[in-house]
Amino acid sequence: MLYRSAEKAFEKGSRQAPYDAVIVPGFPYNGQKWDMVLQLRIHWAHYLYAKGYTKNIIFSGSAVATPYVESRIMASYAQALGVPREHIFTEEKAEHSTENVYYSYRLAKDLGFSKIALATDPVQTSYMRRFIKRFQLPIGLLPTVIDTVKTINVYEPKIDPNEAIKADFVKLSDREGFFKRFRGTMGGYIYWHEEDLKTKKYRRRYKDRTIPSSVQTRNN
Repeated sequence: MLYRSAEKAFEKGSRQAPYDAVIVPGFPYNGQKWDMVLQLRIHWAHYLYAKGYTKNIIFSGSAVATPYVESRIMASYAQALGVPREHIFTEEKAEHSTENVYYSYRLAKDLGFSKIALATDPVQTSYMRRFIKRFQLPIGLLPTVIDTVKTINVYEPKIDPNEAIKADFVKLSDREGFFKRFRGTMGGYIYWHEEDLKTKKYRRRYKDRTIPSSVQTRNN
């Protein structure tokens, strides 16, 4: 069911292509071999770039479960697959999936990109779709189409992972308990830009974690 839903979402999202950038959330890297999820997300991002669905790729993720900064690892793999480095960007602050999406969206805007899509596996797409809809973020969907992936040679290129190691690393599960991590997964620690909170309800709810438009204007 998730795969069929992803195919339909891709068909709809692809009608708006090419996008200025796609957002690809991170996944832990163990320093030895990439996980199947990591493999899927990186090769799909490469496919979207190679086929002209996107002009740029934003990989997102800090060092969360291992000492490797997830976005840097993914960027290295994408470059090894053939994506030019000047079309790869990294968002290195996010520690939760909702943060992956929102902070990458803000980075995309800062880079001058206007047409943005989320490109990840069907499972993550299913619940990030709700987050995007809830906050009315102008982000399209280009989820992985499994039948298409089956036609791709999803090999693992060689990279130097040492460049992505974060000094003085402490994994998230040692810094935060389960409920605190769950709150983060639900977007509980995001610092919002005022312009992205479309309703009074959310502006009231997140008033202590909102960057006013006046501050944004001064910084720009």
